[in-house]
Amino acid sequence: MSSPIPLIGRIVAVSTRHPVVVVLVAILLTVVAGTYAARHFTMTANTEELISPRIEWRQRVLDFQAAFPQLEGLTMVVIEGRTPELADHAAARLTDALRSKPQLFKTVEQPQGGSFFAQNGLLLLPLAEVHATTESLTRAQPLLASLAADPSLRGVLATLSASLQGVAYGQAKLADIEPEMTALAGAFEQAADGKPAFLSWRGLLMYASTDAPDTRRVLLVKPVLNFGDLQPGRAASTAIRATARALGLDPAHGVTVRLTGPVPLADEEFGSLAQDADTLMGGMVAALLVILWLSVHSARTVIAMLITTFTGLVITAAIGLFVIGRFNLISVAFIPLFVGLGVDFTIQFSVRSRAERVTHPKLAGALIAAGSGVGPALALSAAAISVGFFSFLPTTYIGVAELGAIAGLGMIVAFVLTIVLLPALLMVLRPSGRGMAEVGFTMLAPVDAFIQRHRRTVLAAAFAAAVGSLALLPHLRFDFNPLDLKSRTVESMTTLDALAADPEWTPNAINVLAESLEAAQRLAPRLAALPEVSRTVTLATFVPTGQQEKLALIGDATRRLEPVLAVSPRTPPSDADVQEALSATATALRQAADEADDRAAAAARRLADALEKARAATPDVRAAAASAVDTPLEMLLDQIRAMLRARPITLESLPRQLVANWIAADGRARIQVLPRGSQDEAALRRFALAVQKVAPDATGAPIDTRASGDSVVRAFLEAGVYSLASITVILVLVLRRVRDVVLTLIPVMLSGLLTFATCAALDLPLNFANIIALPLLFGVGVAFNIYFVLAWRAGETAMLQSSLMRAVVFSAMTTATAFGALWLSSHPGTASMGRLLMISLGWELLVTLLVRPALLARPPSSTREQRPANAAFTMHRVARRSR
Repeated sequence: MSSPIPLIGRIVAVSTRHPVVVVLVAILLTVVAGTYAARHFTMTANTEELISPRIEWRQRVLDFQAAFPQLEGLTMVVIEGRTPELADHAAARLTDALRSKPQLFKTVEQPQGGSFFAQNGLLLLPLAEVHATTESLTRAQPLLASLAADPSLRGVLATLSASLQGVAYGQAKLADIEPEMTALAGAFEQAADGKPAFLSWRGLLMYASTDAPDTRRVLLVKPVLNFGDLQPGRAASTAIRATARALGLDPAHGVTVRLTGPVPLADEEFGSLAQDADTLMGGMVAALLVILWLSVHSARTVIAMLITTFTGLVITAAIGLFVIGRFNLISVAFIPLFVGLGVDFTIQFSVRSRAERVTHPKLAGALIAAGSGVGPALALSAAAISVGFFSFLPTTYIGVAELGAIAGLGMIVAFVLTIVLLPALLMVLRPSGRGMAEVGFTMLAPVDAFIQRHRRTVLAAAFAAAVGSLALLPHLRFDFNPLDLKSRTVESMTTLDALAADPEWTPNAINVLAESLEAAQRLAPRLAALPEVSRTVTLATFVPTGQQEKLALIGDATRRLEPVLAVSPRTPPSDADVQEALSATATALRQAADEADDRAAAAARRLADALEKARAATPDVRAAAASAVDTPLEMLLDQIRAMLRARPITLESLPRQLVANWIAADGRARIQVLPRGSQDEAALRRFALAVQKVAPDATGAPIDTRASGDSVVRAFLEAGVYSLASITVILVLVLRRVRDVVLTLIPVMLSGLLTFATCAALDLPLNFANIIALPLLFGVGVAFNIYFVLAWRAGETAMLQSSLMRAVVFSAMTTATAFGALWLSSHPGTASMGRLLMISLGWELLVTLLVRPALLARPPSSTREQRPANAAFTMHRVARRSR
C-alpha cells in the first residue's frame, strides 16, 4: 500500500488537476492587486520618518524643529562672485526673484545681507577693523569725490589722470597708484580679448584684511516639497537654477550659483542612484535569466518561475500598501528581498520536480512528488523567514519595521504561489523532461568522499575560522556618516565640502536651546571656553560691544564723506567721450612712466597699452570695459553711503526675521556652537561629546548622525535577537530535536561571522545602506540550512551530488549575480551593498559545499520515520548511477 500524500502534495495535486482555473484565478488576483497598488501607491521620501519619534534624541531634534521650523528642510544657494561686489549684487537680485515665487518657496533669506547688514555691518566688526576701514575711506576722500561726481569710465580715467598730475608735480609717487593701474589693466586686457572682465573697487578703496576676499554669499531657501516624488525638492531646485540663468548669474558674468543643503543632497542622491540604474537592471535581469536556465535547462520552466515571482511581487506590493498604507525609502527594498528569496523557492521546487521525473515520468506525478518532498522544507523556511522579518516590528527603526512587515507577508505569498501557481503553470507550459542528464552534481562525488573521510578536520577548520572571526569582530566598524554614502561628484556634495572648510557656514554646527536669552548668554561663554569650540553665536552676538567708539569713528568719516557722496553725477559719457578719455589717460601714463624701469612704471606702460588698444577697438569692447569698471563702482558707492548711516543696535532694533531665527515663539533662545580645527569623524565626535557634557540637550549633525547610527545598529541587534529566538522556537516545534536545531543554526552563524570578519579585515564598514542587505542574507542562510537538515533527516547522505545541492547552488548564484551587480554602481551606498552581498554569498556557498556536508555526514540517530523517504532518495541515487 502506498504511503499517504502529505498536505502540500495534495495541494499540488489539486493545482495539477485544474491548472487552467488556477492560472486564471492568479491572473485575476494579479490584475486586482496591480490595480489596487497603482491607485493607492504612496511613497514618502522623508528620511526623518524612518526613525521612531519616541527615541530621546529624536524628541530633542523634533523639539528644536518645532521651535525653529524655518531652519529645517532648507536649500542652501551658494553664490560665488569673481568680486565681492558681484557676489552682493547677485545675491540681492536672486533673493528678490525667488521671493516672487511663493508657490515654490516658503521663505528666502539672506542671513548676512539685506538692509540691516548693509547699514550696520561695520558695527559688527572688531574695533580695529572699523578704525582701519573708516581711515582708508577718509584717505580716499579726493578719489571718492571725483568718482561720485562721475561714476563712469570717463570719470575713472579722469580721476586717474588727476592722480598722474600729482605724480608729475611731486605730490605723490607712481607706486601709490600701482594697485589701481594693475587692476584696470587686467580688466581692459580681458575686455579687449573678448573675455569677461571684472574689477573690485572694494579692495582698492577700502581697508582689506589679510584674509581671502569675501566673495561668497549664501541664501537660505525653504522650498515647497513634494514627498510623493523621490526627489521632493526637484521642482524648487530646477526653478532656482532657471531663475539664476534668466538673471545672467553664470560664469560668463563672473558668478556661479550652486545648491546644497538637506534638500538638494537627498534629491541628488536619488539622481545618482538612477544614473546607471538602467545598465545595472539590464545586467541583473540578464544574469537572472542565464542562471535560472542553467539551473533547470528549460526555457518553459524559467518562464513559469518568472511569472510566479512577478505575480507574487505584485500581490505583495498591494498587501503592503493595504497594511502599511505607503512605502518608505527602506521598505521599498522588499522588492529585491522578495525576488531573492521568492526565486529561491521556485528554484527549489523546479529542480526537485525535474529530479522526480527520473522516477515519475508523468509531469503531474513529478510535481506532486516534488511538493511532497520539498514542500515541508519550503513551508518551514517560509515560516522561519517570515517570523525573522516580523521581528523587526518592535524596533524603533520604523523604516526597517515596515520593511519587515511587508517582506514577512511576502514570504507567505511566495510560498503559497510556489506550491499553487508554479505547478499549474508547469502543467500549462509542459516543459520537457529531457535535456538534463543529471539533476545533481556527480562531479562533486570526490568532495563528498573527502568530507566523509576528513569530517573532523573540516569541522576543526570551521571552528578555527569561527574563533578567528570572533577575534576580528571588534575591528568591524559602522560608518555613521551618511554623507559617505553619497556620490562625491554631484554638485550638492562638492559645494558642501567647500562650505565645510568655511567657519561661517560649516554644516557641523551644534544648536543648544536655552530657556531664555539671558540663560543663553550665561551658557554661551561656558561652551565657548571648550577647547573643541571655536566660537558661539546667540542673538546677543548681533548687538556688538564698543558701539560708542565705533559710531564715533563712523561719524567722523560721515562728516567728511557725506557731502562728496551726495552730489548729483554727471550725464553718462558717449563713446566719443570715452575714446577721448582713453587717449588722454594713455598719454599721461606714458609720461609718468618715462624711462623708469620699476614695477610702478611697468604697470603704467601696461595700462597705457591696454587703453590704446581699447581706443582702437570696437564700441562693444569699450562698452564691456566700461561695464567692468563702472558697475562695481556704483555698487561700492551705494554700499559706502549705506554704511555711513549706521545707527546704534539694540535687541529691539534687530530685524524681526533675524530675531525669529534665534528666539523661539515660546521665548527659548538658540545658541549655535561652531567646531574648532579639523572636522574629521574623530574630531567631530570629541566636539559633540564635549558640548553634550555642558549642554546634554544639544542637537546638530555631529550629535544626531551618531545617535541615528546607534539607533539603527541597536534596532538591527534587537531584531537579530528576536529573529534568532523566534526562529529557534519554530525549529524546535517542527524538528523536535535539539541537535537538529543546532545543526540548522550553526552554518548560518558561521557564514555570518565570516562575512563580518571579512568586512573587518578589509576595512569595509557597515553603513546605513548595506545593513539593509542583512535580512536578505539571513533569510537565504536560514532557508538553505532548513533544506539540508530536512533532507538529511529524510536519509540523504550524498549532499553534494543531490538535486538539493543543485538548487541551492543556483539559488545562491542567482542572488549573487543579480544583486552583486550592485557592486558596479557609481553610487557608493549601493556599491557597498553589492560588496556585502557578494562577500556573504561567497561564504554561504563555501559553507554549503564544505561545512554543512561535514556537519550532516553522520546519519540521524533514529531513522524510523524517514524510511519511506530514504527509499525515494535511494531510487534517485540508483537512477543517477545508471546514467
